[in-house]
Amino acid sequence: MSRLCFALDLVDDRNLIAEYLKMHKAGAVWPAVIDHIRAQGIESMEIWHRGDRLFMILETAEDFPRAVEEGSLTADSARWELFMDRFQKRLRDASPGEKWSPLDRVFCLAEHRGTHEPT
Repeated sequence: MSRLCFALDLVDDRNLIAEYLKMHKAGAVWPAVIDHIRAQGIESMEIWHRGDRLFMILETAEDFPRAVEEGSLTADSARWELFMDRFQKRLRDASPGEKWSPLDRVFCLAEHRGTHEPT
């Protein structure tokens, strides 16, 4: 399993942000979108929020990203992404065509030793 992290900004509008957050509450995301996410090999996904910034954490299967056959799952996901575009804005340094920008890990506690290691 791999962990991947991404960032994205929201349009800095209190009402749009509130609507975006509401659209992501449990049970609010379209079921076909959830099915499409899982079909790609995403085993866990969390989106965290502060102000107009979003941070997404994915845990993926070893064969991620899986090819998903064109059909209703991909069509519904594409419609969802178009709908979400009104709330979202790419980071200033995003690559062309990039929506969620990948983040690079710069620190991992497990890779460091302190003066008092846990027993």
